Amino acid sequence: MSGSLWLKPPTTQAPLPAIPRPRREDRAGRATPPPAGGAGAPPPAGAAGHASAAPGGHPAGPTAPAGGELADDPLDELTERLGGLVAVAVHPDEIAAVLESDGMTDDHIRLTYGRADSFALAEDLYARVERRHPAPQAPPGGAWHTGLAGCLLRGLVFALPGLAYVLAAPLLAGEQGRFGLPGGTVPLLAGAVTGWVWNQSLAHRAYTWLGLGDRPAAARALLLGAPAGALAGTVVALAAAAPGETPAALFAAGQSVYLAAATVLLVLGRERALLCALAPLAGAVPAFRWDLPDLLRAGLLLTALTASVAFAGLVLRPGARRGAAGRGGPPRATSLPYGLFGLGSGLLVLHAGIGDTLVSGAGAVIALTLSMGPAEWLLHRFRGESLTRLRTLATAREFRRAVTGTLVLCLGGYLGVLVTLTVGVTLAWPGAPWPTPPRLVTLLLIGTVLWLGLLLQAFGAVLSAAAVCLLAAAAQTLEPAAGPVAAGGAAAVLAVLTGVLLVRPTAHRV
Repeated sequence: MSGSLWLKPPTTQAPLPAIPRPRREDRAGRATPPPAGGAGAPPPAGAAGHASAAPGGHPAGPTAPAGGELADDPLDELTERLGGLVAVAVHPDEIAAVLESDGMTDDHIRLTYGRADSFALAEDLYARVERRHPAPQAPPGGAWHTGLAGCLLRGLVFALPGLAYVLAAPLLAGEQGRFGLPGGTVPLLAGAVTGWVWNQSLAHRAYTWLGLGDRPAAARALLLGAPAGALAGTVVALAAAAPGETPAALFAAGQSVYLAAATVLLVLGRERALLCALAPLAGAVPAFRWDLPDLLRAGLLLTALTASVAFAGLVLRPGARRGAAGRGGPPRATSLPYGLFGLGSGLLVLHAGIGDTLVSGAGAVIALTLSMGPAEWLLHRFRGESLTRLRTLATAREFRRAVTGTLVLCLGGYLGVLVTLTVGVTLAWPGAPWPTPPRLVTLLLIGTVLWLGLLLQAFGAVLSAAAVCLLAAAAQTLEPAAGPVAAGGAAAVLAVLTGVLLVRPTAHRV
């Protein structure tokens, strides 16, 4: 198993800014005229600039002010003001979201424009303005447009710490542990899970500061939070250790320190520095075939850990400056769901990797870890393709069809990569057994849960993703034999949530 898997900051696919959601569901793929009798109460008689209402409740046209000249139609003025946004809208509900975000209440719309509500007004605007979708533009820079090489680099630094377990395996060998697990497994898992939860939340908070343009405040948040996370993981690991598990508890303490340092480097974009720090772990490759001296194994582990901490300290210097704390910052509670998602998804991965020894099952975990790089790139690809479709398609039905196809292709591509990596790891690991069909299916289901969960998290639906992952992890913990059923159920629920939420045009407006 690899303690680095869930170091990937959740806000790498950063949650998009909140978009006001229309208050009713998508009714049709194209505009319909305002319903008869849909207007509300008429404006006060003689009010200049407002449309008067006929006895039936419909607008009777502009009123004539005292001077005898017709006032401008407010709807014409609104059409001219919002014409650019209306022309590129895929569905009237997009326009309704803009109207509501502009502070227009239904009472204001009835009095000023003679329409029942924001949806009726949006449909009228949609019918008045001709569609003028611009030609696709080159993808702009940003978190949603990352190159494949960068994502593969991150996948590599996620997976390299798995070699630490190869180096440490003889040092951690002991008698049978508790709960039917190998000796030393409980403190290792306790420390790792604590680190995943804490560092996922910390990474989200730091990324929120970066999104506000305050890098020193992000560095200060990491400067305060990373040591606290390392201490928490160490204390939990030591408390969970039984007599005879002291070596495993010490390794778990080092793992907690590494998780904190790696979180700092990944959040602040120092993947290459982390790769350099992990280079000594490449010494584990000969350990696959030959026995290495214990002193050499310990030295390689300590060298990689020391280098990681040193690089993290160097990049945190801006956070140590006076006044770098910035403003009050976002509420800390907003980062908690990201930690819960890290807990649920991390437990699912642990269930995939637990075996009879510390290294059995590691092939599945290493494949999942390496797949996180391509997974990030496919998330970027889905987002970029969706934005392109939003600019080029004219109806909501076409957009739903296109986005659904892109979603299926990206998810299928990720699962194909996961299968390829699983085969590659099995071939490279001496004596590793081929995964049985049930284990391979379970692995693919877990991969589906992870990818769809990350996608929903990136679009702001992190509570839903966290709840599904936690329920599936709890089911696997209470009844390990139900692992495939729990993973399959979680994958099905996340697929439905994704299909409902992300095929709507308003979900992709930024």
